[in-house]
Amino acid sequence: MPIIALVIIGAAAGFLATRMLRLDTDVLTTVAIGVIGALIGGLALRFLITITGWMAGFVGALLGALLLAWLWKTYMSR
Repeated sequence: MPIIALVIIGAAAGFLATRMLRLDTDVLTTVAIGVIGALIGGLALRFLITITGWMAGFVGALLGALLLAWLWKTYMSR
């Protein structure tokens, strides 16, 4: 997946994840959560299931961003 697509999908996933978990983060943190979550979730999802195309990347990015946002909320917001 090209890096630009990863950033765009990651930013969207980070935005959705931070809103779903009601995290109050700045734009840079939101994008970072999404992009890092996209890397984690996208790679993990591609190993676990066989969905093809960009949908697997988006679902993985969202799951990864949700996990990273939860970790952020749990351990960094104190």
